[in-house]
Amino acid sequence: MEGIVDTVVLIVIAVAGAALARRLGFVAPLVLLVAGLALSFVPGLPEIHVEPELVLVGILPPLLYVAALQTSIPAFRSMLRPILLLAVGLVIFTALITGYLLHLLLPAVPLSACVALGAVVAPPDAVSATAIARRIGLPRRIVTLLEGESLLNDATALVMVRIASGALTGAAVGFREIGRDVVVIAGGGLALGFAAAVVVAWLHAKITDPLLDDAVSLLTPFVVVVVAEKLHTSSVVAVVVAGLYLGHRIPYLLSPTSRLQMDAVWRLINFLLEGVVFLLVGLQVRELVGDLETDLATTVQATALVFASIVVLRFVWMYPATYLARLIPRVRSREERPPAGAPTVVAWAGMRGVVTLAAVLTLPPVDEVPGGYPRDLFVFVAFAIIVLTLLIQGTTLPLVANRLGVREDTSTADALAEAAVQNQATRAALQALDDNADGAPDSVVERLRAIAEHRDNGAWERLGSQEQETPSSAYSRLRREMILAERHVFKIARNEGRIPEEVLTRAQRDLDLEESQLSRSEDG
Repeated sequence: MEGIVDTVVLIVIAVAGAALARRLGFVAPLVLLVAGLALSFVPGLPEIHVEPELVLVGILPPLLYVAALQTSIPAFRSMLRPILLLAVGLVIFTALITGYLLHLLLPAVPLSACVALGAVVAPPDAVSATAIARRIGLPRRIVTLLEGESLLNDATALVMVRIASGALTGAAVGFREIGRDVVVIAGGGLALGFAAAVVVAWLHAKITDPLLDDAVSLLTPFVVVVVAEKLHTSSVVAVVVAGLYLGHRIPYLLSPTSRLQMDAVWRLINFLLEGVVFLLVGLQVRELVGDLETDLATTVQATALVFASIVVLRFVWMYPATYLARLIPRVRSREERPPAGAPTVVAWAGMRGVVTLAAVLTLPPVDEVPGGYPRDLFVFVAFAIIVLTLLIQGTTLPLVANRLGVREDTSTADALAEAAVQNQATRAALQALDDNADGAPDSVVERLRAIAEHRDNGAWERLGSQEQETPSSAYSRLRREMILAERHVFKIARNEGRIPEEVLTRAQRDLDLEESQLSRSEDG
């Protein structure tokens, strides 16, 4: 019962912190991290210990899955080269160099242990970065790059942590063993993810009940992770591959009701998990400080070295990866040369988060390592890196982007593209209406024609002046007042006993759907 109470309290605090962040105009992860830090030192507050399984199975898979579901495959494919350079090349580069520098500072600690910590802190987390990027209007290519990097760098880091941990515990590690592990772990995860996606796609195509569709979607990342762990393959790769495939196919597999319902469910889960995980990071500080056996000077030096290393190395990597690659004619012909501010912003958007939290908890216990190693120090450094990058880089990223002028307003271009495609869609809809209107009442045909034309006009009106009310805006305003009146009549009828509760529920659902559609049209 006590664990349930703690969970409820965490969720309540996470929701309250997110609400406060939105009201103040801050990014929720930053507010929740600070709240966790403050609460961790409140006298009498019970310590909350984070188990590795909670993060690896309960938190990380659904976060990766929903991110993959929402990722555009065409945009991802167009940015594949820079994404792989960051998600694979930069992670390996950061892990090796950071590990080597840490070994120079702590020569008594095995190099494999230092590389393992380097891999733990190497992958940035895009939750806070993309939240800030969208809020301040960073170019869409930068947002896509950060999202794509965060989807793939997790697998690279966790594979490196597993290999380095194997060397640390005495397992034979050579080029042959590393190659075999990469093929088995990453390749197996790729195959498993694709196989799982095909099976789940088949289930979605057969299911007609929206509740069952939701259940299958919710279970998918957890089932994939469990199977991947049993097969000793990469659960991260499997979940991401499954999410990318299904996200691209969902418009063809699910009914409209299932898509709307599933979107709402995943948005809620994503909101709660992101809030809880950053709150948990802050709440761990008191326990980490209490368990720390390494002296203060060494702790500060190691933390400062790792933080400086991951920040500087990301800059060192970004500029050659951005500009030297464009010396290749094929790359230069396909990709525009970005301004200097773009790689600078991407380099500064290196906040760490969930993946670092998950990875550090997988480090082997001290008693499994011949001669031991300072695991308490490594865990503290990893958590400190999460806190420092979020508080320093997270709070200053908007300022850096503004100073460098790395901003992009795509609202007009998006509205123009939408209007052009909507016009094409309207013509197709009207053609379908004409082809199938035989025998239908004229009033029905004219009503459907008016709806199609209204949608077409609304898309073009969004390109016009915002100073006066457009016909579509007037329609939305007046229809909303009509819906309010209808809803009021149904409620009175229910209260007076003239209709049962089921009738009110059905009518209210229809009115709610229509009103939500009006709100989406205005937001667009």
